[in-house]
Amino acid sequence: MRLCSLLLLCLAAYLSSSYVISPPHMWTKLILTHHWPSTFCGMEVPVCHPNISYWTLHGLWPDKGIDCNSSWHFNSSEIEDLLPDMKKSWPDLLSPMSTGFWKYEWHKHGTCAAKAESLNSQHKYFSKALELYHKLDLDSILTKFDIIPSENYYKLSQIEGVIENFYSVKPKIQCVHPAKNAGFQILGQIEICFNSDFTLLDCEKHSTKTHKGHLDNHIAFDKTSGFSVCDQDVPVYYPTPP
Repeated sequence: MRLCSLLLLCLAAYLSSSYVISPPHMWTKLILTHHWPSTFCGMEVPVCHPNISYWTLHGLWPDKGIDCNSSWHFNSSEIEDLLPDMKKSWPDLLSPMSTGFWKYEWHKHGTCAAKAESLNSQHKYFSKALELYHKLDLDSILTKFDIIPSENYYKLSQIEGVIENFYSVKPKIQCVHPAKNAGFQILGQIEICFNSDFTLLDCEKHSTKTHKGHLDNHIAFDKTSGFSVCDQDVPVYYPTPP
């Protein structure tokens, strides 16, 4: 009888510890999102500052949760050492002198990413996003393989191929569709995904750690930006900076 009780206690302890390590609502994938300033500003007329000729950060988004802790307020003093890089790599294209964009990203996505110990502070979250952004160096890789802003159109497969061949993972590429019969789409946003240990991951794949019954809630259409997944059969316009 004592042995049975002991086994039950051990089983309970194991299940409890497993839940702490991998709670069912824990995110399993991070999406590092880049946007092209010229395309973004083309949608945000007249108040926008598109005079940037490189891909900038839009955000680092976990695949589960939005606004996970409304009481955890953004405090720019906690990331003061990161601000010079933030202003260059993660600029607010609508209000360059404001911290409002970062505040928004922290409340919406950072507080959810912070469920992981590796991202459980504002400094950890923003510095990790910057680290991954610089490590990928997407802008340089596209340029290296002749994917550059141009008046000529690209096939979506050309852009996907460069990213897949270099990083060995599938990205999610999003466009603006200017009109139903326009005959082209405008390159706007590129997402590259990571596992919870920050190793690269195909964006359309779930992490192997995804819990049964909990779906990836990152939708193909980003309502806040107006971008949606590019159409494979429509030419892609990669606009030149103004």
